[in-house]
Amino acid sequence: MKIVAIITARGGSKRIPRKNIKLFLGKPIIVYSIEAALQSGVFDEVMVSTDDNEIAEVAQQYGAIVPFMRSAKTSDDHATSADVLEEVILSYRDRGEDFDTFCCIYPTAPFVTPEKLRSAQDLFLETDANSVFTVTQFSYPPQRAVVMRDKMVVFQYPEYANTRSQDLEPIYHDCGQFYFMKTSALLKYHTLVPPKAVPFIVSDAEVQDIDNESDWLIAEAKYRVLQDAREKM
Repeated sequence: MKIVAIITARGGSKRIPRKNIKLFLGKPIIVYSIEAALQSGVFDEVMVSTDDNEIAEVAQQYGAIVPFMRSAKTSDDHATSADVLEEVILSYRDRGEDFDTFCCIYPTAPFVTPEKLRSAQDLFLETDANSVFTVTQFSYPPQRAVVMRDKMVVFQYPEYANTRSQDLEPIYHDCGQFYFMKTSALLKYHTLVPPKAVPFIVSDAEVQDIDNESDWLIAEAKYRVLQDAREKM
C-alpha cells in the first residue's frame, strides 16, 4: 500500500493574512503538520498542495515536497477540500504515480502528532474503512440548544427540555485536523466523509478552530498547556 500525506495550504487566507505560514509559538504553523507527518513514519511521501511560492519555499525548507503547484480553479474561496485532493491525486496519476491511500492534513493543525497519525492509520487498516477522520464531542449537548422566536428564547428541541445532560446521546463534530482515506473512495464519492467513515476521537483540549486572532491566541495557550503536561510525564 502506497500512502501520501497531502497538506492543503493555499495562500489566500483573508481573516488571518498569510495564516498558513504565520508564526505559531516561534515557527510557521504549517511546520507542525509537516513535522508530524514526517516523524510518524507512516507516509511514502509528504507533499504540500499550494498556489503560493512563499508557502512552497517554507514547506520544502522543512522537508516536505511540492511536486506541482495548485491550479487557480482549486485556489479560490469556493473550492472544497475534496476538489483540491482530487486534483492532487489526478496530477500524480498524470505523472505516472498512484497512491492507494492518502491522508489530508490541514496546515493549521498544530495539535496533530506523529502518535495520532500512527494510531489513526492502525484504526484505518483494522476497520477497512473508506475514511478515518478526527472528531470531538460537543462540550454542551446540542439537543439542549435554544433559538430566538419573536425575540423570545425557546428550545430548538422541546422534547429534550427536561432531559438530563448525562442521559442525552453524545454528539460529535469534525475537528478539522486530518483525514485518512482510500483514494478510490474519494474519486467515487467526492467527499471526505463517504460511507464507511470511522471516527478518530480527539479530546476537546486538543482542538481549536483558528479563524481569527483570538482563536490563534487560544490555540497557542492550549498548546503550551499540553506541552507542559507532556514534559511533566
